[in-house]
Amino acid sequence: MQMPWRADGCQEKNDLNLMRKQAYMNWKLFALAMVLMTSSITASAQDSRSVIRDQISEWGSCRNVTLTMTGGDLALNGRNSCVCPDVPVGLALELATLQEDDEYIDDVQLTEDGCWLILYGDNGFVWEELDPDLEQQLREYNDEAEVVTSVAFNDQGEWIVISSDHVSASSDELTEWIQEGIEKFGQLWTAHMTDDAVMLCFENGYRYRGDVPENLLDTLRETDIDVYRVKFTSDGSYFIADVDGTYDYYM
Repeated sequence: MQMPWRADGCQEKNDLNLMRKQAYMNWKLFALAMVLMTSSITASAQDSRSVIRDQISEWGSCRNVTLTMTGGDLALNGRNSCVCPDVPVGLALELATLQEDDEYIDDVQLTEDGCWLILYGDNGFVWEELDPDLEQQLREYNDEAEVVTSVAFNDQGEWIVISSDHVSASSDELTEWIQEGIEKFGQLWTAHMTDDAVMLCFENGYRYRGDVPENLLDTLRETDIDVYRVKFTSDGSYFIADVDGTYDYYM
């Protein structure tokens, strides 16, 4: 298995001294055992969506989720509160490590094929199995201390990276489509992708194409939430939230 690539600001974790590396690995071994035990217990009790719904209800707010049809789900709240009952073990370990380090976990992307990325802290990234062009773009932004606010990608090689000053995408056609949205709706906040759909959230509206669930579109037309983030799957599951964690969902 390929090891996750990790960068924190402009400083890679590989630069840690030997003692910290050893402590880090020891903790990860412990975390792995705990994750596997917890996942086993949880899986036998209820499905991941039920776990997430129960946790969101307990929190009373939720600022972000990751939804897939087959690859796992998770929810984020507060600084780094996270529930992730059936995501890939490597992703669960990295999330646990970031919690242990008290890092702010901003966003998590996970595809049906198991490719994933965590956006955290001040321009920190952890990822595994990304498109090479997307990896290159993220490395460039990291080297330049460019603050990335949203990353979206799918298993078809399409991707979008939004920073405080720039937007990059996997094709010129996609870049032009995004720019048209910026000219019409203002600042681009976040993006979401599935294998057959894209949705962009702007300060004054949305732009989408492909197979976006109709029930999500109905909700966006009717909601009073100042939606900052949208996540959905092709089967009609969706989640919307503002920056404070006021949310609505169907999952």
